[in-house]
Amino acid sequence: MIRYALKCSADHAFDSWFQSADAYASLRAAGMVTCPECGSGEVEKAMMAPPVRASRKAAAPQTPPDRPLSAPADPREAALAELKRQVEANSDYVGMNFVAEARAMHEGETPARSIHGEARMDEAKKLLEDGVPVAPLPFTPKSKTN
Repeated sequence: MIRYALKCSADHAFDSWFQSADAYASLRAAGMVTCPECGSGEVEKAMMAPPVRASRKAAAPQTPPDRPLSAPADPREAALAELKRQVEANSDYVGMNFVAEARAMHEGETPARSIHGEARMDEAKKLLEDGVPVAPLPFTPKSKTN
């Protein structure tokens, strides 16, 4: 696996992992490497520094970052964090029962309500094929125990 720093024609910077340099080249040639912010397919590799580990002597304790590690680093992360907060506050987490719950609500067997949970890709596709309105979340839901 190889990680590239990428930049689109609108100057949006992002990182992505690829199986190999050849895989990146073939995906880019096929138009399958796009900017996650604007969707542009005009993507180029950006300059990036290789990860270099400091010597043990030079690895002195660092000053704490300007923000806590859990704070969003940019507006996109802040928007995703807010979306996650809204989803978790306004819907029920049904875990691995998501497919059964969504289908039962769609068929009128249980009262409709907002839910979120987990489903395999094939299960989610089957729900969509059957007309059940579902959408993937751009984050992993917080698992609730007990």
